[in-house]
Amino acid sequence: MRHTHCVHRFVGILTAGLLALGGLAGPGTAHAGTKTPQPNLDFDMVVSGGAMGCLPDATGEVRVVSQGPVEVMDVTVTGLRPNTDFDFFVIQVPKAPFGLSWYQGDIETDASGSGHETFIGRFSIETFIVAPDKAPAPVVFDDPPFPDADENPKTAPVQIYHLGLWFNSPDDAKAQGCTGDMRVVTPFNGEHNAGIQVLNTSNFPDDFGPLRGLHP
Repeated sequence: MRHTHCVHRFVGILTAGLLALGGLAGPGTAHAGTKTPQPNLDFDMVVSGGAMGCLPDATGEVRVVSQGPVEVMDVTVTGLRPNTDFDFFVIQVPKAPFGLSWYQGDIETDASGSGHETFIGRFSIETFIVAPDKAPAPVVFDDPPFPDADENPKTAPVQIYHLGLWFNSPDDAKAQGCTGDMRVVTPFNGEHNAGIQVLNTSNFPDDFGPLRGLHP
């Protein structure tokens, strides 16, 4: 009887026209008809130019599913250095100089060089960074060569639709043979002392990264 009472309350808010349809279709069908399929994206990440010689088989597969208010992004990587930590970013352009970049989290590989992680956020045509004006920023990590800035730059909204993955450690990149005898440091991890980029979405145009294709 509780189910019947809920159905009556639901039907009571419908228009007269929908009442007639509801009488033909039944309560279960009417409820199912209110569900809207959520948009999704499936695309690949490709090996970065600097990693082609040391990780020639590296690749990534990405699936983004919109939940309405947020998106859920599943990232699977293969062909990377085994048992290694990598850092994942949403970025403005896929290759140097990368532009504005948003740190999402880490992906750790297993003994076969494969890894998977899930990220939740706004990953769609609405993904952007904005700073209406300058403001003071905390200096937490101040070691060179990439210490924290003590204030942000002012910027109008900038859309960011590309993805990139970096070695968490420059020592891992060097051990893999990606940087020769050099220890190349980049700012792409939580403490701003990462290695080189290994995967990106340069298989898409600079001004039309894959996230631009999802309309929530």
